[in-house]
Amino acid sequence: MWDNIMVLVAAPVFSVQLVLDGLFIGATFALAAYGLALVWGVMNVKNLAQGDFVIAGGYIAWWLGKQGIHPLWGLPAAIIIMFAFGWFIYVTIIRRVIDKDLFTSLLATFGLAIVMAQGLNLMFGPEVQTAESDFAIRSMWDNNLTIAEIKVLAFVLCGILAVMVVLFMKRSRMGQAIRATAQDARAARVMGIDTDKVYAFTYSLNAAICGAAGAMISMIWVIQPFYGISHSIRSFVIVTAAGFGNLPGVIMAGLGLGVVENLGGFVFGAEFQQAIVVGLLLVVLVWRQIQQRKLRQVVS
Repeated sequence: MWDNIMVLVAAPVFSVQLVLDGLFIGATFALAAYGLALVWGVMNVKNLAQGDFVIAGGYIAWWLGKQGIHPLWGLPAAIIIMFAFGWFIYVTIIRRVIDKDLFTSLLATFGLAIVMAQGLNLMFGPEVQTAESDFAIRSMWDNNLTIAEIKVLAFVLCGILAVMVVLFMKRSRMGQAIRATAQDARAARVMGIDTDKVYAFTYSLNAAICGAAGAMISMIWVIQPFYGISHSIRSFVIVTAAGFGNLPGVIMAGLGLGVVENLGGFVFGAEFQQAIVVGLLLVVLVWRQIQQRKLRQVVS
């Protein structure tokens, strides 16, 4: 560990490389986490299959690449296919547990995650895959710093998609219905809003956002059928740290998580990269508990 730290101190440009790579992948973490915040805030469903939606979107882009279609076309394809898949999952599973207790919805989405991971494993095999985008890799500072064009493009696309979702939520009738349902579902029903349709659309929108994030992850990182749980934990870390409806917080937490995970993976070793994410989740949960305890003391 100390040898790796000394490398970062001796070669600051290497630290810059790790930070940039962390920011690029962190943008996709933030996008997936924003979908989880939507489902959690509007439907009060803690979707443990969040990461598996991401991986499914990645396999759509990767599979299209194998068929001779550029994986960038997998981005709109993943959005459309995952939106339809999310609607199907809501009608068949989520609708039946949305009014149940927390444990029931957690168990249902955990079972969904297992089924999706096993299904992807049967369809595509257990190998780690990457969708080849064939974009160039730029280098600077005497080739000490490299930046892949596809990573920059994915970063920009994440920003564009986030802005589109925010505008949709603020200006469309469905977006207003979603916000009204999130504030008070009973009052929304009294006002004539079809909350069941709102829930179905919200869950499908989340699946579509995850599909888009997964398509970009497949081009700038790696996908594997059982990597979904890691992406689920990342989304929970980001949403728990940022809170609901706090898009700037989600973006900052997502980018920060990408940087910390990248730097931590280099310092402690790649085998500890997942442990770092789980450790961050524990730290965030403890920090939230301390904050809530202070708030209760002030109120009492």
